Amino acid sequence: VQLQAFGGALVNLGGFRRPSCIVSRKIVSFNSMGWYRQAPGQPRELVATIGPPSRMNLADSVKDRFTISRDNAKNTVYLQMNSLKPEDTAVYYCNGQISQIGTWWGQGTLVTVSS
Repeated sequence: VQLQAFGGALVNLGGFRRPSCIVSRKIVSFNSMGWYRQAPGQPRELVATIGPPSRMNLADSVKDRFTISRDNAKNTVYLQMNSLKPEDTAVYYCNGQISQIGTWWGQGTLVTVSS
């Protein structure tokens, strides 16, 4: 299984961005798809997950600004990020989990928010 994340960029304060994660396996087979992020010198942290059919879980720090969605036909998961802040600067990783089978990670995509 391969997860390919792309869509990171340099964004202005208050701007928006929508990274995507393309999965080589049908995402309906996953119990959960998600996005994590890792800022410099910080541990990786959960940003958002989405389970079937579209049950979302968002970190408190992004709950009012980010949403996660999925397109099952395209095997793609999106992270819509609005009102970006400098503290959102991080490498964003997509993640897929299948219970009792495994967890897979994408390679990460860098989002930098300039102030």
